[in-house]
Amino acid sequence: MPRLDQPLLVLVTHVQAPAGYELTPASAQVLALARSLTSGPVDAVSLVDAPDAQALAAHGVRTILLPGLGGRSARPSAVAADAVLACLGADDYGALLLVSTYRGREIASRLAALTEAGAVVDAAGVEVVDSGLRVSKTALAGSWTTSLSITRGTPIIAVRSGAFEDEPAPAATAPSVVPVDVAFSPEADAIQVVSSVGAAGSGDGRPALADASTVVVGGRGTDGDFGIVEELADALSGAVGATRVASDEGWVPRSIQIGQTGLSVSPNLYVGLGVSGAIHHTVGMQSSAHIVAVCDDPDAPIFEIADFGVVGDLFDVVPQALEEIRRIRSGQ
Repeated sequence: MPRLDQPLLVLVTHVQAPAGYELTPASAQVLALARSLTSGPVDAVSLVDAPDAQALAAHGVRTILLPGLGGRSARPSAVAADAVLACLGADDYGALLLVSTYRGREIASRLAALTEAGAVVDAAGVEVVDSGLRVSKTALAGSWTTSLSITRGTPIIAVRSGAFEDEPAPAATAPSVVPVDVAFSPEADAIQVVSSVGAAGSGDGRPALADASTVVVGGRGTDGDFGIVEELADALSGAVGATRVASDEGWVPRSIQIGQTGLSVSPNLYVGLGVSGAIHHTVGMQSSAHIVAVCDDPDAPIFEIADFGVVGDLFDVVPQALEEIRRIRSGQ
């Protein structure tokens, strides 16, 4: 597999945990992708003052760049973009990679404008072709895949969470920590953050839905009983999602709705329970690496995109699956 010979820069994100800041699973995935694209080193930009150095070392980071924010909040995209722009001058980087969250897309767009470089958001695939990067992404509600190359400036690529596997480096590094001076633009001081709310996960010990490598989703077929959805998600160490119908009925919070009017996810494993597969839902999940569906309607659209489908009552099928999962994990 061809690789770049230039170093790559990754803007990493952290979440607040009881023991300090922790690297998000999505950023770990982007770091693994960066290592696969270059034969050179991978550096990381952190916008928190005490990044998860142990996790960054485990993912092979050479240098942790800490831009000085001068007391500013890193939440506004103008502040973050100015900080990352200063870090881009630390080496001759072949590309900047980051996570394609709402904020990540804002930062990528602003950096592209500041540097007059090409940018791609929601990237689902990145490969080295002819000494450059070729990026693929879905379009037209996921019905079409496009690929493109960035030929101007330092490529800026925002990667969809779950599109790549998180694989630690073969050997941990001992990254150096380098402070970086930043010249902030007037726009960076134009927004004052007065409050913010965020959470590392769902609040119930499960991974955050946008970052989870396994997502179990309940639809109309659950008839409001999400206990079995949660049980399977816990058995698979995954997150719980829902369709719009489930949210509209008030069975689950709107925050876990997946689809055109909710979140977009790209887990390694998507399991739909009682999900018919209407287009307004599948647009938010069909880039999942592996799709499993359990539905009692043999004509449900979900089976057209599923890698493995079971036609049957989820309340009969899932308990059998849970029994088998527990048997395998117990070594029996």
